[in-house]
Amino acid sequence: MAERKAVNGFGGLTPDQIRRYSRHMLIPEIGPSGQKRISQGSALVVGTGGLGAPAAYYLAAAGVGRLGLIDGDRVDVSNLGRQILHFTPDVGRPKVESAAEKLRQLNPEIEVVTHEGRLDSSNALDLFRRYDVIVDGTDNFATRYLINDACVLTGRPFVHGSVLRFDGQASTFIPGSGPCYRCLYPDPPAPGTVPSCQEAGVLGPVPGIIGTIQALEVLKLLSGAGKTLSGRLLLFDGLTLRFEEVRLRPDPGCAACGKNPTIKELIDYERFCGLTPDRGPDA
Repeated sequence: MAERKAVNGFGGLTPDQIRRYSRHMLIPEIGPSGQKRISQGSALVVGTGGLGAPAAYYLAAAGVGRLGLIDGDRVDVSNLGRQILHFTPDVGRPKVESAAEKLRQLNPEIEVVTHEGRLDSSNALDLFRRYDVIVDGTDNFATRYLINDACVLTGRPFVHGSVLRFDGQASTFIPGSGPCYRCLYPDPPAPGTVPSCQEAGVLGPVPGIIGTIQALEVLKLLSGAGKTLSGRLLLFDGLTLRFEEVRLRPDPGCAACGKNPTIKELIDYERFCGLTPDRGPDA
């Protein structure tokens, strides 16, 4: 029991936490107080695939106090080349079950909450209100617009990531501070014009790189350290191994976060994106 008692001068952390997160606390921008904020914080990872798996892994390792996972898919053998929380014996298991098992083994101190099923307009607002930060680990536009609008309506920041072939991008959208996803993409692309990873492929380490960047953004948001990607879009070219940055500005006419927003409630995002009703996220 002594190991669980908070230590004075270390932000109220226990001896076990001090040992586990000692390398974090050596960083002046984090320290004991920053680690305590991380340990008291929460994040919801939407999708436990190529992006969500590495993001969730590092968030669990860093000690985020409550980590939510939502995904309606089951592990397929084609996932194993990039979705690092899932192993060969997990094929056929629900992804949230497989992911939660590994994360609890990695860090038994944190709470891992599973939400098996799809994120949609009926559950997004309630789920998002339970967490401090939302992580976009999906690979389709319908769910990205849903996440954005739900975050604007609930005031939750979300960390965006997307990958295709050798390329990736990441940004952080904070309601009331900087642009939202709709400021960047007011309208979805026409169906079939932008291929998914399932259609065009992705090299395994690329979602690992972007997912790790997403985890870093979450830890900065929770701890208050550093400067996030709010107002910036980070572009990664894995073929030439180059990063570029595009500045983003709020759109005063944005339907979600502009001066006179028209989005007051969540809509049918599959219809908005011109998708068939049975097509969902394959993160």
